[in-house]
Amino acid sequence: MVCYTVPMVAAVAHIIMRKNITSWKESTHHLWLSFILVGGAIFGLVDHWWNGELFLIGENILMDIMLGITITIAIIVIWAVIRTLDKSKVKKLVKA
Repeated sequence: MVCYTVPMVAAVAHIIMRKNITSWKESTHHLWLSFILVGGAIFGLVDHWWNGELFLIGENILMDIMLGITITIAIIVIWAVIRTLDKSKVKKLVKA
């Protein structure tokens, strides 16, 4: 039931890292990752709130954490695909 905490922690960690790593500060791609991670965390919060499970801890907390890790990995993979597509688009524009 606490699977939303993993993307939330990842979002907070990424935002803090983005503020402290110079090359990430002005990176549009890292801004996108921050937005997607925050969106995933908000989605999880709203879903659990809607179902009345916001502060419940399931019987198997390890499985909840593993679900949160899977959600976070999926978010990062989707971001990597978006980033790759954007970089290839920019490359084509530069060549033309």
